[in-house]
This record gives sequence, structure tokens and C-alpha cells, in this order.
Amino acid sequence: MAIESNSDRLMSDINVTPFVDVMLVLLIIFMVAAPMMMQGVDVALPEATAKPLVSQKENLVITVNKEQQIHINDFMVEPDYLREKLAKILENRADREVYFKADKQVPYGVVVKVMAEVKAAGVEKLGMVTLPTEDDPRRKRSQ
Repeated sequence: MAIESNSDRLMSDINVTPFVDVMLVLLIIFMVAAPMMMQGVDVALPEATAKPLVSQKENLVITVNKEQQIHINDFMVEPDYLREKLAKILENRADREVYFKADKQVPYGVVVKVMAEVKAAGVEKLGMVTLPTEDDPRRKRSQ
């Protein structure tokens, strides 16, 4: 009995090892990069008892951090140019709705001054962003 060996035959199986290696490397890259993609300005918001608003569109947010720096969404703006820049942004928008976030350590006078500049820029609706109070059962405890 002779054993035939045909070494010239092509192998028709797919080698998935390189594919799995590439997928694992991509998974690790995305897992490391995801926390770095967080955007926004770090603000310690005051607490209030109010119902959360539901919105389907991207809103314009004015933020004042504890260093009293003013941001429109993620872009820092000098206080002297806030009204001018906000008016320029709002001139092409149908809705003139803006949300306002201020750190709880920012003095009241600074908050009122920024709100006055925002209203002077032509904003029709100015919403305040706060956190729910500690005794609110709807608040998620993530500590």
C-alpha cells in the first residue's frame, strides 16, 4: 500500500489569525482613545429641584468655569467679545435658544453680567443648567 502525498495542492482554508490580531489591536486602541474623546468644560454645577428637559437637537451652551473663563460650547471667548460672537453665531439660526452653565463658585455678579451680555446678543430663551438635588430620587448615584 502506497501512501500518496500531493504537496502541490493548494490549501483552501482561510487563516483567521491575522484578522483576529488586527481586530484585537483596534479594540485596544479604541478602548484607550475613548476616554480622551470627552469634550466640554469642567464645571461644578449648582443643584436645583427642576425637571430635566428633553432635547433632540444640539444646543448652544454658554459656560463660565471657576476661573471665570467664558466658553461658547467648547471654545473660549473673551468677556469683552461675548456679545459680538454670540450675535454672529445666532444670526444664522432659526431658534435663539441658549443654555447657561456656571460653576457654583463663580460670584453672582459675574453670572448676572454674562447673562446680561447673552440677552443683549439677541437670545430669546435662556435656560439654566443645574444638577438635581441630593434628595431627588431620580438622581443617579455614581460614587
